[in-house]
Amino acid sequence: MKISTKGRYALRMLVDLAQHRGTEYVSLKDIAERQGISKKYLEQIVPILNSSDILKTNRGFQGGYMLAKPPSKYTVGQILRLTEGSLAPVACLDETPAGCERAGECATLPMWKGLYKVICEYLDGITLQDLLDSARQSQDNYVI
Repeated sequence: MKISTKGRYALRMLVDLAQHRGTEYVSLKDIAERQGISKKYLEQIVPILNSSDILKTNRGFQGGYMLAKPPSKYTVGQILRLTEGSLAPVACLDETPAGCERAGECATLPMWKGLYKVICEYLDGITLQDLLDSARQSQDNYVI
């Protein structure tokens, strides 16, 4: 499994919004500049996030985006499933029950299921708030 640019940039955008969380909306232009991401690329990610009610949007002069809920309510797994589709390491786990005709006698299927479980538990156990806290802690530990 390889996370695409779309998934990585969506996470960076949402972490940026969490870092700049307040009463004002944040423009895509500001996010793009801070994150070094093309504004055009972010414009392609926004509809995905909007359709799942992760973002609140405001158009016009003071327009922009903000998180609809606190950062602690969004997991990395949830965000990556929106942008990547599935987190399954093999195609046969994208369907329930396993969609392969060999599933009944497949010696490797239990291993893939175990890996999938670990991936999901790990990514679903990390929130945007956890990422913020970790970044803050790393900055606090910096000594010259």
